[in-house]
Amino acid sequence: MSMEMSKPVPRPGILDIAAYVPGKEHAPGVARVFKLSSNETPFGASPKAIEAFRAAGEHLERYPDGQAKELRQAIADVHGLNTANILCGNGSDELLALLCHVYLGAGDEGIVTEHGFLIYKIQIMAAGATPVTVKEKDCKVDVDAILAAVTDKTKIVFIANPANPTGTYVPVSEIRRLQAGLPRHVILVLDAAYAEYVRRNDYEAGLEIVSSNSNVIMTRTFSKIYGLAALRVGWMYGPVDIVDALSRVRMPFNMNGAAIAAGAAAMRDQAFIAQAVAHNILWIEKVTKAFEALGLEVTPSVANFVLVHFPDTDGKRAADADEFLTSRGYILRAVRAYGFPNSLRMSIGTEEANLGVIDALTEFMGPKA
Repeated sequence: MSMEMSKPVPRPGILDIAAYVPGKEHAPGVARVFKLSSNETPFGASPKAIEAFRAAGEHLERYPDGQAKELRQAIADVHGLNTANILCGNGSDELLALLCHVYLGAGDEGIVTEHGFLIYKIQIMAAGATPVTVKEKDCKVDVDAILAAVTDKTKIVFIANPANPTGTYVPVSEIRRLQAGLPRHVILVLDAAYAEYVRRNDYEAGLEIVSSNSNVIMTRTFSKIYGLAALRVGWMYGPVDIVDALSRVRMPFNMNGAAIAAGAAAMRDQAFIAQAVAHNILWIEKVTKAFEALGLEVTPSVANFVLVHFPDTDGKRAADADEFLTSRGYILRAVRAYGFPNSLRMSIGTEEANLGVIDALTEFMGPKA
């Protein structure tokens, strides 16, 4: 007989997972802090969403609607979709996790890209499957590399489009080529968390390709442009069969009532969203040009953040810049875990915050020789 274990032990593979580490929030000793590390909108939530949230507080004794009908209907109305193809969750993270737990198991593989969102790999491993990381090309998803990595063990492919932390995107023609090259049983996941910010004629978030295929799903979030990160609201659009499979294993009340109400109100207030888009278009261009004028390399971004690459010079590396900026109250995101040890990601903030970072980095970089 084997000896009794001295404590509970997780199943094999769990302790091999590197836990997700969020961006920092605090700058010790600084009176005023501008948090630009989590791609949060500087506009906050729609006043209509806040009003709906407060109204929900009058009925905290009631269970929420387990089907999130109000929220699903709002999404369907705005995007012209069938509610039967929509599933809402506790952030899109929950939906990504459900996909892995329902469609992956021991011996299966899930494909992620070199600089892709860390949650993909975490959830693949949590499901007992093996993550396969594919190289990107110039900080962009490489469709040919993904197709070359597909084996008979592949069950799911994750694409962040636009990507985080790079801000690059995959044109719809390439997404269609990828889908056409995948076996029909492999699920293509299009994570379109930043889709609302994109203004490119050759971009498509995924609605059309999901509608015409049985193995593609698109996930979206209310945590970015909708300003509801604190409530954890996400949704996916996919084939009825996949929605049904995930619905069978999700928690019965996976969303709280306030999140459902605020999410529905936020979705219907598209005029508020338009203001955020206009602000982002203006400032992402200004910030990019200002940083490049300082001699910094910036990956072209279509999202609400920029990836800034620093020189490999003593005193001028990303870690030095991070310390310098933090001491002045500007918190950016270190992205070493994403494969960029000498870069920082900056969320587009208010005018004051953006100008403040530009001034601080101008001081940090110093006069040109």
